Amino acid sequence: MLSLSYLADLYLRYVDDYSKEVCKFELQGRLFPSANRPDLMGVVNLSAESWYRESVALDGKAAIRKAKILYASGADLVDIGAESSLSYASRVDEQEQLKLIVPIVKELSRLGKIVSVETYHLEVAKACFQNGASILNLTKGNQGKEFFRVVADHDGAVIINFVRGKNVREVEPIPLPEDPLTLLFPYFEKKLEEALSCGVTKIWLDPGLGFYYPNLLDGPTRIQRQMEIFLHTFRLRKLGWPICHALPHAFECFQDEVRTAEPFFAVLALLGRTDLLRTHEINKVLGVLKTMQIFSKNKLPKD
Repeated sequence: MLSLSYLADLYLRYVDDYSKEVCKFELQGRLFPSANRPDLMGVVNLSAESWYRESVALDGKAAIRKAKILYASGADLVDIGAESSLSYASRVDEQEQLKLIVPIVKELSRLGKIVSVETYHLEVAKACFQNGASILNLTKGNQGKEFFRVVADHDGAVIINFVRGKNVREVEPIPLPEDPLTLLFPYFEKKLEEALSCGVTKIWLDPGLGFYYPNLLDGPTRIQRQMEIFLHTFRLRKLGWPICHALPHAFECFQDEVRTAEPFFAVLALLGRTDLLRTHEINKVLGVLKTMQIFSKNKLPKD
């Protein structure tokens, strides 16, 4: 059972990391990460095979309408993806992704919105930046320098995902060391070196909790590891860059109420000092965020 003593021990063990500041940067005149609260990323999925049905848009017109609703509901940016990351979902090649995504990006950017594009295809990343995207949500695990050069050429931002394998659709089993961040530190250190050498100056790091790993199919094992990483997230601040988390679902626990899973994980993410929350449930997570903000850090009783 998660307890206050666990949180206290975690904080005291790594207290020096908790208060570390991360780099800030500007996108379309807006400063990220925000000073007083995490930013929120809404999601629009163009694949009918995406697991989260509420985020699916079956054509461009529906996607633009859904994105507008997300912005109006409180999303600071919206992530557009054309291919589900589920293991059994169909692949969507570069040409089809270009056909699906680019018109949506073009229209949303025309409206002055901050748009992120999730892809591991280089030509898709290029075309989306050329048509107004601000952020590449990079789901490729290797050969990232070409992508980083595209990001830098357009003065854009990148979300560097932890992907163990060629890309998010070809992931390898992930070891489960006792320290949940053992694999993340060296991975992100290497990727940061590559990105910075290519001239990228706007970066989020994402531990990739929403991705499929073939040896994490046992629900309790996967969920515990996700919870641990959320709570340990503040330790990644010593790398110097803000952290993005995709909020998972834990269907095994929530079942019929699975749409309340993301708000639950948002609490853990906030305790771990996450800077950007990627969620299919903007309204619910925004409610969690507002509630957490009400609680003042000065409310401990005096001796």
